[in-house]
Amino acid sequence: MAETLAGRSGNRGAEADLSHRRVLAIALPVVLSNATIPILGAVDTGVIGQLGEAAPIGAVGLGAVILTSVYWIFGFLRMGTSGLVAQAHGAGDDGESGAHLLRALGIGLAAGLVFILAQGLLFAGAFRLAPASAEVEALARQYLALRIWGAPATISLYAVTGWLIATERTRRILALQLLMNGLNIVLDLWFVLDLGWGVRGVAGATLIAEWSGLALGLWFARHALRAAIRRAGLLARERIEELARVNGDILIRSVLLQGSFTTFMFLAAGQGDVTLAANQVLLQFLSIVAYGLDGFAFAAESLVGQAVGARRPDRLRQAARLTSAWGVLGAGLLSAVFLLGGPAIIDLLTTAPEVRAQARAFLPWLVAAPLVGIASWMLDGIFIGATRTREMRDAMLVAVGIYAVLVAVLPPIWGNHGLWAALMALNALRGLTMWRLYPRVVAAAG
Repeated sequence: MAETLAGRSGNRGAEADLSHRRVLAIALPVVLSNATIPILGAVDTGVIGQLGEAAPIGAVGLGAVILTSVYWIFGFLRMGTSGLVAQAHGAGDDGESGAHLLRALGIGLAAGLVFILAQGLLFAGAFRLAPASAEVEALARQYLALRIWGAPATISLYAVTGWLIATERTRRILALQLLMNGLNIVLDLWFVLDLGWGVRGVAGATLIAEWSGLALGLWFARHALRAAIRRAGLLARERIEELARVNGDILIRSVLLQGSFTTFMFLAAGQGDVTLAANQVLLQFLSIVAYGLDGFAFAAESLVGQAVGARRPDRLRQAARLTSAWGVLGAGLLSAVFLLGGPAIIDLLTTAPEVRAQARAFLPWLVAAPLVGIASWMLDGIFIGATRTREMRDAMLVAVGIYAVLVAVLPPIWGNHGLWAALMALNALRGLTMWRLYPRVVAAAG
């Protein structure tokens, strides 16, 4: 009886009127919580930047990129969980939404354990690919040796976040991020500036925050997880096959995307410590853009997924229009902020004069980034909600293939400007290729 009532309640939520108010109710807590994530990265960079040297900034940036490249491969857990749970929610089967979360948590914990056990091979391969100086590499190894122990928590949190988005519990996402990032910032300041632990202090602060965040996330989902454990068919073959299909396609897409960003950072490292540090500072701008605008994409995941589960193509089109309109508005606002306040932000993130000068030279790329990338970020959310993951994968293959050509041709001619031009082209190409496949998303709800 309890499960039936839960299902009916979820179905009423899925059938509620779509409006700007509902979109904002889902998106704004996510926008705020996601915006704190790159702010945390900026604090890491800013705290270590107070040492006045380029090498520690580059080491934290390079170490974070290595782990982010690995962890975000498992971003399929958030995306796949969000799409599958939203469709179950739209169909009025909220009991199955908890089962989707439990399956994803099993994957996250197992993957994190594998990375802890294989850390030696992982770091050796990463530094073989990254042509950083000996000083930067030594400091980055100190950072990574601590951060890797947070792998199970970080990967599992993707699944928890996907479940919260799909069920429209986005205020809890905000609470979770405030706890994690607030704790991390306080510990950053204490460990680095008071205790003088340098890059180890930045890593230790993040490690503690990661496990604290997972504990709170599991508490938020405790009722759904208890119901899922008692639910029959948790490991049913058709559910596992569906999970493998959706997550497998998103995994390929994530590997390609993260490989592109990692290539960008590694090629920048080959141009010297100052350029590496400048790009690390500017990547904080790009992170703010991606995480901030993803809030509207996450709203699209939830509302589009519910429309597919309810078999309502009309609601799907309406959800896509409403969420995309807010995404475009947000992109324009961020571009204006970077245009007017970019130099001041750079000065807050580093005190090294040569790094400041380099970052200013490449700032125009970041002013353009929100408007160039908004189509790709919004269409990601729409395709994820509809679980049209094969189309996402195919679109990424096309975009990355062209990016590979650009990143080989432009940097030798234009240096670091060529790297940024190739990265902007990647996001534009992703949006274009998915837009051409959008009719298949509408058909999925028919």
